[in-house]
Amino acid sequence: MGGTATLTGMVEHPIRHVPELLAPAGDRECVHAAVENGADAVYFGLDVGFNARARAANFPPEDLPQLMADLHRRGVRGYTTLNTLAFEGELAELARVAALVGAAGVDAVLVQDVGAARLIRAVCPDLPIHASTQMTLTSAECFALARSLGIERVVLPRELSVAEIGRIASCTDMPLEVFVHGALCVAYSGQCLTSESLGGRSANRGQCAQACRLPYELVCDDRTIDLGPQRFLLSPQDLAAHELVPALVAAGVASLKIEGRLKAPEYVAAITRHYRAAIDAAVEGRPVMLDASDREEMEMVFSRGLSTGWLGGTDHKRLVPATSSAKRGMRIGSVTAVRRGRIEVELTGSVKRGDGLAFGGVADDPGSGPGGPQGGRVYEVFEAGISRSDRVVGGRVELAFGRDCIDSSAIAVGQAVWKTDDPQVTARIRATFTGPVRRRRPVWMRVTAVAGAPLEVEATLAGPGEPGGVSVASGEPLAVATRHPLDATQLREQLGRLGASPFFLADISARIDGGPMVPLSVLSRVRHALVARLEEVAALAPPRRIEPAAGEHLRGAVAAGRIAGAADDRTTLHLLCRSVEQVEAAAALGVGDVYAEFADIRRYADALRVAHGAGARLFTATPRIHKPDENGIFALLERQRPDGILVRNVAALDHFHTRGVPVVGDFSLNVTNALSADHFLAAGCRRVTASYDCDRDQLLALAAAVPAAALEVVIHQRMPLFHMEHCVYCAVLSPGTDKTNCGRPCDDHAVRLRDRIGVEHPLTADVGCRNTLYNAVPQTAAEAVGDLRAAGVGHLRVELLGEQADEVATIVAAYRDLLAGRADGRAIRVRLGAMNRVGVTRGTLEARRDPLAII
Repeated sequence: MGGTATLTGMVEHPIRHVPELLAPAGDRECVHAAVENGADAVYFGLDVGFNARARAANFPPEDLPQLMADLHRRGVRGYTTLNTLAFEGELAELARVAALVGAAGVDAVLVQDVGAARLIRAVCPDLPIHASTQMTLTSAECFALARSLGIERVVLPRELSVAEIGRIASCTDMPLEVFVHGALCVAYSGQCLTSESLGGRSANRGQCAQACRLPYELVCDDRTIDLGPQRFLLSPQDLAAHELVPALVAAGVASLKIEGRLKAPEYVAAITRHYRAAIDAAVEGRPVMLDASDREEMEMVFSRGLSTGWLGGTDHKRLVPATSSAKRGMRIGSVTAVRRGRIEVELTGSVKRGDGLAFGGVADDPGSGPGGPQGGRVYEVFEAGISRSDRVVGGRVELAFGRDCIDSSAIAVGQAVWKTDDPQVTARIRATFTGPVRRRRPVWMRVTAVAGAPLEVEATLAGPGEPGGVSVASGEPLAVATRHPLDATQLREQLGRLGASPFFLADISARIDGGPMVPLSVLSRVRHALVARLEEVAALAPPRRIEPAAGEHLRGAVAAGRIAGAADDRTTLHLLCRSVEQVEAAAALGVGDVYAEFADIRRYADALRVAHGAGARLFTATPRIHKPDENGIFALLERQRPDGILVRNVAALDHFHTRGVPVVGDFSLNVTNALSADHFLAAGCRRVTASYDCDRDQLLALAAAVPAAALEVVIHQRMPLFHMEHCVYCAVLSPGTDKTNCGRPCDDHAVRLRDRIGVEHPLTADVGCRNTLYNAVPQTAAEAVGDLRAAGVGHLRVELLGEQADEVATIVAAYRDLLAGRADGRAIRVRLGAMNRVGVTRGTLEARRDPLAII
């Protein structure tokens, strides 16, 4: 039998942009859940630190080679999170970890710290780096920083809308990664200092205490406002942007990311599967659908309530309904009666025996009832007096619970009923990743079967004609068939039996000449050898340069610059003012170096007139966030002709430095090590302000590593806790939904948020309508000033918030006495504490912190 037979393809290559689906993996089981349910990539942390989810199980570095080999066999990429700030004393360890990560074949690392990015690039120049959302790159103008560090992808902050993401994508070729599902932080990632300030456990170090999930009372103009069930004023609903996937695909987003490294594998499995289906539908032009069963599954695995978050546009009331902060599952109805040990419920969802239920408060308040939280597993369901063993959907039912399971006297008519657990749903989800391999990679094969020559089979995972394939030969020549020559059907059947392997036959082409006969045993042997070779090749780590000495060289070069930096015995005391009246007070006191941060840019002209009239220099501060279309704020600041700019975001640094305006980098640039400081100094900063994440020892280590004149330290301030796109003023003091229709209550009212222990923290709004909640208790570094000056720090700053002129005078006089040696640090702390009804704290600079203080 002669001639050539060709088998045509069964799987076509995609011809449209398909974004990556990126799933979280807090442990090995979550990896399996993600892979089997369609993730293209997973991200995970290590148990050696440098990881923004320190409470996850995480992975030991020694497990990385096997983990990456397993992922690559399945065609899945793996990204390691090294996404915390790194202190000066940790850089050597970070370099060691980076070398292990690079050698293990990790596909990319996510970083927050600029110095960490520089160090990783030096140690492993071939390892791709992605900018974590912790880096707070909120506009295309911020991407100059990413490019200068060799970063290949930017994870955008969650506070951007789809429209804003589209505008960013249209003016950059930087690949963008966007969160589409999971928990929402109320504060900008990388800019939240609440846990650090109140409890010494920094969110920028992976130890967030979730203070945003706690209850707060609103105090407006010294009067407590009764907000009814709204107590969780800073707790957003969870993000669920399933319906927006087509718009994100159309915008060209490179990766759609699911939050949840602290979540269970069932969560990872269910959410990954639903977004896999959404992406596939969007790419193929089909409607993205989510039926009632799908939504129930999403809410059951974890939900504080689901919304499209910022992606769907700004609606402060929708983002933070403020009635709950805990996982509640799915609302299935309301209590209509309590009698005879049974609870009567009007269903809006479904219920059955064995379901776990919880009872909330009255009406739409999901809080607990008068007797505290009530809930338990349903023992029996009655419909019209008849016990039902199947699921009941809608209508009125009576529910019976086990003996002493709930206190029915604590349940009131009108309370919400929430399904918190459904064993059938859980079992169905677990079946997707605990059984045999469900998700397989396509294999393309090309067969040459010629009588008188060995059988040859080539296979590739990259598509026909693509490089990177493997080949296997039979070893012995094929005989001419006497009865049953090889044909295309036999090849497809035998070579397509890939069994429990992670592969399936996508396409096969064959050249069959001379009527060869191929025994089934030969085809089976070739098939097994082919699978083994494919798995071996797929698991190989890419070749990479690992250069530990380069990291040491980089740090040495920066250290040499520190030694060469000119020492200066003078100490300059800077004062940051937040009102014209404070600038006037500073001028009257003869303060020569003033910063100003106003919500109303128009007031800067008055402040400059006052400062210059007193012979002082005045730098104006930029917002901490720069979003698309906000360059106008920079233009307005520049028009005031200040003596310089205190830059609080990297877009502002690039903007003003290129225009020749003197710039000082502020705390929000997150400088915690000499490599970060060196980068920002080279980018144009005259000096940089140390990050508020540094404790006393870390601050002194930084001072010892940075040129003497290049570091500024804030020694008195009310620590900014949450810095938020969310506006509390709009959410609870206005009928509006965003800054276009809120009526600007922030202009007319003084607001504080009272926490659980009665401390009232002041809230402000900036020029971009972003809110900042400040610690009510001022922090002083008076007792550390002597050590800081001895370390060469020549620029110290005092920050004001709402102080009156007499208070400004007292504070400035205290620090002048300290610098002049007329009083020691302890005496100054006592003096400052006496002038404030809530005292002062050493805060992040005290010797020992209680990391559990906040919880």
